[in-house]
Amino acid sequence: MPSVSVNGIELYYERSGHGPPVLLLNGSGSTLADVAPLMQVLAGHLDVVAHDQRGLGRSAIPRGAYTMADYAADALGLLDVVGWQACRVVGVSFGGMVAQELAVTAPERVERLALLCTSPGGAGGSSFPLHELRGLPPRRRDSESGRLLDSRFSEEWLATHPADRVLADTMAKRHSRAVSDEVHRGEAQQLEARRHHDVWDRLGCVACPTYVAAGRFDGIAPLSNSEAIVSAIAGATLHVYEGGHAFLAQDRRALPDVIDFLGS
Repeated sequence: MPSVSVNGIELYYERSGHGPPVLLLNGSGSTLADVAPLMQVLAGHLDVVAHDQRGLGRSAIPRGAYTMADYAADALGLLDVVGWQACRVVGVSFGGMVAQELAVTAPERVERLALLCTSPGGAGGSSFPLHELRGLPPRRRDSESGRLLDSRFSEEWLATHPADRVLADTMAKRHSRAVSDEVHRGEAQQLEARRHHDVWDRLGCVACPTYVAAGRFDGIAPLSNSEAIVSAIAGATLHVYEGGHAFLAQDRRALPDVIDFLGS
């Protein structure tokens, strides 16, 4: 798929599948390469568009500070490129923050909204400040990241839960991979925008069916934050899964449920 000019920067995107149109928005530091397995599953049921968000992957790393409004504007610009006046939107973690910003900015363009392991910010509760982890020594950073991923992830737990061990190791490798100074700058700018995320007072503008999903043991976006989102959006429903921040990979019910909602 091509890179396209949106809001003065180059965005790389991919499109695959058939069915109802869905925009997938990725989490902090995640590129299309990272979420390829998820996109492949979604594309078995839906027409999915996803992009490397500004500062990440094969998209541009522009100078200057990034804002959540910038990320939402990029997503809306991409919808214009692919010719979708409206679509369903699913956001994972940071992508859920962008999805909220998009939905309160242009509610007429969102037919259905799925918010996964995310937070509204402000008085509704913020996700863990991941920018604070970047300066920690590697061993401590890995330990903290594992606990945040799933509050059960002690060495004792992982020793008796091999699937969770694989998940924890995979995420640790992703966090510890060597990157260039320029890539590091883009990731840092995304985390800085994330730090200022706050749609709490605007969530009443969301005007579409909304599916909010949380992992019971999520240390990054606690369950209480999803409960707050549901309280602020008329008709929103809460779905709690047995897992942490990566409950999509931990609870076999989760992904089929999300696909059913998006495809309805």
